[in-house]
Amino acid sequence: MRIEVNGGRLFFDVLGAKLVPDGPRMCERPTLVALHGGPGGDHSYLKHELAPLADIAQLVFPDMRGTGRSDRSSPARWNADSFAGDVRALCDALEIEHPIVLGHSYGGYVAIAYAARFPDHPAKLVLYGTEARPHPEESINAFLRLGGERAARAARRFLDSPDEKTIAAYARECLPLYNRKPEDPNQSSRILGNGEMTMRLLPGELRNIDLTPCLADIRCPTLILAGEDDPACPVEAAAEMASMLAPHLVRFERVACAGHYIINDQPELALKIIRDFIGSFFPARSAPITRI
Repeated sequence: MRIEVNGGRLFFDVLGAKLVPDGPRMCERPTLVALHGGPGGDHSYLKHELAPLADIAQLVFPDMRGTGRSDRSSPARWNADSFAGDVRALCDALEIEHPIVLGHSYGGYVAIAYAARFPDHPAKLVLYGTEARPHPEESINAFLRLGGERAARAARRFLDSPDEKTIAAYARECLPLYNRKPEDPNQSSRILGNGEMTMRLLPGELRNIDLTPCLADIRCPTLILAGEDDPACPVEAAAEMASMLAPHLVRFERVACAGHYIINDQPELALKIIRDFIGSFFPARSAPITRI
């Protein structure tokens, strides 16, 4: 399905019912809007990962403007702030009030920007395998630990100077280290990517973005879900976000033996954590929880 949003058509798909029979009445379920990573990817992998939650929530999967099946739009609007505005506009167009918004990887930047810009709109926020600013040294150290010198060297060259050559080496040496368990071999083939967006934002916005000041403006309960072995958005970045959010709002979960795609690596545990968070909010603990 496509809908007109901020001067362009966004594609979105839906899993799960909003209203379900409950005896003599219809019971309303929460709506979760899932924001994919990239930049330049699409919603398809998140739909695969989050589908089991359709029994407790209506799941909405948009492709960001310029990606997937959405209109290409103007490259000038390919940035986290514009994407954040699109989230609010999409919700308004679909009459979604107070959604739970989940952002993975680059989608986490968008989720943070959205929640800070429209603090009274989200009911809850899930920051999944993401960060509020780049952590290049921590990322390189994680690649060194997981893949040795070749991976660390490829990561440093890519982070210092992202171009076609360094991206190719990064894809060869580093991307296989994103997961601790094999992923669906067809997952990447299903993505309708926008390489132009990727090449535009990697050396631009993604090298300089810093949304840490926005964290103080977030007013809704927030789950931070981090993989202990995530080399792309290292666990130190998640800990930093948790320290900057209001203590009574944040739930910080560190999952052992999990990388960037935590649900792929620890599906039962990760989905249980998200499921529990959707159903209720747990007060902050004095220390993060490490799950094994």
